[in-house]
Amino acid sequence: MSNAKYKLHILTPAQRELEEIALVHLELVGPGSARKITNRIYDALALLQISPNMGVSCADKPLKTLGYRMFICENYLYIYRLIGDTVFVYHIVDGRTDYPKFMKDLE
Repeated sequence: MSNAKYKLHILTPAQRELEEIALVHLELVGPGSARKITNRIYDALALLQISPNMGVSCADKPLKTLGYRMFICENYLYIYRLIGDTVFVYHIVDGRTDYPKFMKDLE
């Protein structure tokens, strides 16, 4: 049984980033690691379905004005917006990378 109050829509760039993260784990550590990180990411996204405001507003003023939020879980940063009853996930990136470059396409 799910406690989800909101729908979740992972947009194509975020889906590709999730696949890339899983591929890196697969190549570096193996299939168990790829499954584990993928499950952790989906678990974190499920939290956003329950409480989409648990992330923080983006510091960038134009993005903040447009309602973009960031949620950090472990090493990963999820960039999303709540529109109506749907959480739209735009990017899933490693927070140790140059993640601000991913945010340029949101403006």
